Amino acid sequence: MLTVTSAQLNAWLALFIWPFFRILGIIATEPVLGNRSIPATVKIGLAALIAILLAPNLGSVPAVEPGSAKGLLVIVQQVVIGVSIGFAMRIVYTSVEMAGHLVGLQMGLGFATFYDPQNSAQLPIMSQFMGLLTVLVFLSMNGHQMVLMALADSFQVLPILAEPVSSQGWRALAGWGAELFRVGVWLSLPVVATLLITNLSIGVMTRAAPQLNIFAVGFPITLSVGFLVLAISLPYLLPLIGQLLQSGTMMMVKVPQLLRP
Repeated sequence: MLTVTSAQLNAWLALFIWPFFRILGIIATEPVLGNRSIPATVKIGLAALIAILLAPNLGSVPAVEPGSAKGLLVIVQQVVIGVSIGFAMRIVYTSVEMAGHLVGLQMGLGFATFYDPQNSAQLPIMSQFMGLLTVLVFLSMNGHQMVLMALADSFQVLPILAEPVSSQGWRALAGWGAELFRVGVWLSLPVVATLLITNLSIGVMTRAAPQLNIFAVGFPITLSVGFLVLAISLPYLLPLIGQLLQSGTMMMVKVPQLLRP
């Protein structure tokens, strides 16, 4: 007769529950898999499937009951680790969307907003355009597979432990965010600089001819120049976005190394 002790049952349960919460934290924050348009049941099912596939390769886990106070702390720790890994890629998307927001403001499209289901907010149309462009580049370079590989490697680099993690990973994420927002400003500079020159030219024209209606003339000119410069700079932006996404994937691998106690 097959008998299962409570210790064996807790060990099997821990082998599934703890990686499940880390995977769920990554899926919840990663931009593509964590999109709000994807139902929560699909995300939970995907996290459970990945946890079942990875469970045989996890090795030993802490001998702690999942339902105990210490086991709940391990669960919270795994969620925080997963969120931090996914957040490393989320920052890349946010920086590119910020570049689109700056471009839209300079073009005069700051008022043109649409509802973004991913952020549950009204976002400028240029931000959504740059965000969709980033998603397409991400999928074209098989970024979703790289995210799953980084997820699997995180359990080898940072196994499931009951000890507190290091704080170096949080400092690295803060520095990574500052660097990417600087890159976002650089991405918007071609259009922003061109529109600045255009606005200065319009100001000189209205100064020379005061009867010229700046609102009737300025908006079509800035809009046309903005779209023209954006169309010219797009072939140069795509490789830069690809490099940012690769750097984000490398950061996803680096974060567990820095969090290791």
